[in-house]
Amino acid sequence: MPAPAPQEYEAPMSSHADVVPAQLVAAKAATVVSVCIPARNEAATIGPIVRSIVSALTVAGGGIPLVDEVLVVDDGSTDGTGAIAARAGARVVTGESASGGKGQAMRVALREAEGDLIAFIDGDVTNFSPHFVTGLLGPLLTDDVTTVVKGFYQRPLHGEPDGGGRVTELMARPVIDLLFPALAGIRQPLAGETAGPRWVFEKCTLADGYAVELALLIDVVSHFGVETIAQVDLGVRAHRNRPLSELRIQATDILAAALARSPLLPDA
Repeated sequence: MPAPAPQEYEAPMSSHADVVPAQLVAAKAATVVSVCIPARNEAATIGPIVRSIVSALTVAGGGIPLVDEVLVVDDGSTDGTGAIAARAGARVVTGESASGGKGQAMRVALREAEGDLIAFIDGDVTNFSPHFVTGLLGPLLTDDVTTVVKGFYQRPLHGEPDGGGRVTELMARPVIDLLFPALAGIRQPLAGETAGPRWVFEKCTLADGYAVELALLIDVVSHFGVETIAQVDLGVRAHRNRPLSELRIQATDILAAALARSPLLPDA
């Protein structure tokens, strides 16, 4: 008789609308918070994102004292992304190489950031609001059990209210269903809006390229258990949709990371 399928675990969910920023400031106390943005050729969006965080959530920008640092990793940009981010108020560092990758840029951010808590934000969001940050920080500052917070959201595509997340639906979810069913309750496993304590990211490491998000979840489950992952509804997230040729690269990275971590495969 075949073994019963593992029961799907639905990670705790909250909404950014339930977060009261002033309460987060009180809960933060002496904790240092860094918002890190890996970015490559995001000149059109990086300035508004950085300015939004600085003006609303930092003392230097006239906002509340929640975020201590906004760090942008300029990952081989050729369009002035780094200079724009610096003018908007970010501290800018360069990636490991011109041909780095998202995971590599996140490792640079982790190495360079000063924070005890690290919130990663994507640099291509066109409707960014400070609630993307406060939503992620809410579970971390109010629940000691949480190791990682993942954002989830509605994803418009080509003028339609839904339809984004093509790699999630066509690659990440099938891989999770077959190899890592404990993660089936994670709404947006590839979300770039991810936050956690520094020590968690250091313990799990950060995989290369686009594999970083799924690999992080797998590693968190392995080290700490799926029950330590929290999810937050960030509303609607609009961003630059990539062409199909670039989605193939993402899908390949994700599949490679999943196979490397699969408990169904024999040891190499």
